[in-house]
Amino acid sequence: MTNSNSSISKHYHQLTSVQRGQIQAMLDSGITSRTVIAQEVGCHKSTISREIKRGSVLQRDSSYLLYEHYYADTAQIYYEKRRKNCYQRNPLKHYAVFLRMLSRRFKAKFDATSIDEFVGEFKRTMPGYPCPSTPTAYRYIDQGLVDISNIDLPMKLKRRRNKRHHSHGGHALHKKQPALMTLTERTTRFEVVIKIPDYRASTCQRLLQKEIDRHPDWFKSITFDNGSEFADMTKIKGCQIYFAHPYSPWERGTNENCNGLLRQFFPKGKSMKDKSKAYVQQATNAINHKYRRILQYQTAEELFKQYISS
Repeated sequence: MTNSNSSISKHYHQLTSVQRGQIQAMLDSGITSRTVIAQEVGCHKSTISREIKRGSVLQRDSSYLLYEHYYADTAQIYYEKRRKNCYQRNPLKHYAVFLRMLSRRFKAKFDATSIDEFVGEFKRTMPGYPCPSTPTAYRYIDQGLVDISNIDLPMKLKRRRNKRHHSHGGHALHKKQPALMTLTERTTRFEVVIKIPDYRASTCQRLLQKEIDRHPDWFKSITFDNGSEFADMTKIKGCQIYFAHPYSPWERGTNENCNGLLRQFFPKGKSMKDKSKAYVQQATNAINHKYRRILQYQTAEELFKQYISS
């Protein structure tokens, strides 16, 4: 049968210095039951447990062995320090450095960083400055507290519905158009992007062989899909060549993901004729310089350099 006349308050309140003194006195007298102390002080036993944990300090006994002891004065000092930090902050002042760098970063032309990646990068490179969480940063953007808007964020691509029928004539024309050949290192996500004048098999094989000859230590094996443009890749020297199973893009998942990141700079369906090699390299650098969450907020470039040198 429960006691309806419980002295435990139904509403949360902060412990007073007097109540902390009661807790210490009971502990010093040998009463260690949190339930008994809570009934005497007039609060929940969980409050007592947290209070004792926060207000206990390490001491040494006569045998120089460490033990924890609760001190009401120490607990009160800790409480007052916490209260000083519990106030409504002005985000424009408190996160001034973060917001200024955020605005500058997302106004840049060649940058593929997401909000979450920027938060991770800021915490890593600027540990002495306050940093909001990713949802809070998005909320500040929506509230207009930052000099950027959603249009300045990395492009959100629309998925196109596959058509039932494809034009073979259009595919042949596509072969004559300039395109990109992307190579992704699976361990570090380092990206190599090569602009090719056309998508013929001989062109792809020739330019890839040139890249392998330039960096022979970079390539051990490459896995391609089953596109006809890669038909001559068996002629490649200095690197083991594999092919994924038909209609199995997940076998090259890392490369497919990086291709999606590049779509921010090279929208699908747009011609590559006006994209210079310098532009392609800038876009590639933007991907390789991202502080990515999957890499524990390190960049692919720095990890790739470590990987090659090891």
